Amino acid sequence: MNFHQLHIFFTVAEKGSFSAAAQFLHMTQPAVTMQIQALEEHFGTKLFHRTTKKVVCSEAGKTLLPYAKQSIHLIKETDEAMSKFTHSLKARLQLGASLTIGEYILPRILGPFSSEYPDISVSLKVNNTTQILDEILKHKLTFGLIEAEIHHPDLQTQSVLSDELTLILPSNHPLLELDILMLEDVLKYPFILREQGSGTRQVMEKELSKHGVEINAMNIVMELGSTGAVKSAVESGSGISILSHSSVKHEKTLGLLHTRTIHGVSFKRDFYSVHINTAILPISAITFLNFLRERDIGKWL
Repeated sequence: MNFHQLHIFFTVAEKGSFSAAAQFLHMTQPAVTMQIQALEEHFGTKLFHRTTKKVVCSEAGKTLLPYAKQSIHLIKETDEAMSKFTHSLKARLQLGASLTIGEYILPRILGPFSSEYPDISVSLKVNNTTQILDEILKHKLTFGLIEAEIHHPDLQTQSVLSDELTLILPSNHPLLELDILMLEDVLKYPFILREQGSGTRQVMEKELSKHGVEINAMNIVMELGSTGAVKSAVESGSGISILSHSSVKHEKTLGLLHTRTIHGVSFKRDFYSVHINTAILPISAITFLNFLRERDIGKWL
């Protein structure tokens, strides 16, 4: 018996079929069956009752299940504890990130990370939050970083970074003349928003809804698929928007865009790591997530 067999057993029990477990584990179905048979031979008893539609745990399987689950948690905790000693680890870090994180946050963090862990190479895929979640659920990505908290029975999320959205305005906009901006002042003007499904859009809608403002009551003149496109449209004077403060630092320094707070409205949010509940993350991913949690990331943003 080994941990690999226990992990396969737990996955078959969770998924209710050998084929679904094989797909989840990126194994062939015969390989999954062979490992379960080896485990059954080790214990000298059947662990599953097989039917034409699904498999269910036998009494022995039901007894083993909590121990298998506990072993998975123990391995995760072990990797977490040992990740601080992996400075010489030669590995590949593959992750997905939603657009704001991937385009404006991670590029400033990956440099310091690579300096501290020079033997971990990074492969980053950038997409909107909905697409990142879809790829994780389809097992095309091991884990990702997203901009909005989600609730899904198959996914585990954990806060790793903080961020804040802010109102952005073009030069010479009338709102720049006001010392205090009220929400009713801001809503008089046309908005340019990120597309539905983006984390930025979800956070904005959630906060405005708390103040009795529904999205269909706003004067939305454009919905664009990237933060860069939104910034360019605002800069041209086509409207105003609400974006991550980190994403407009360059334009703000050059005087191309201006940021303002809205009185009584806070768009603070967390960025979250997300992965399949039962997935065991590679040590490179655990090392990177610990890096995000334990360092003063704000100095690079």
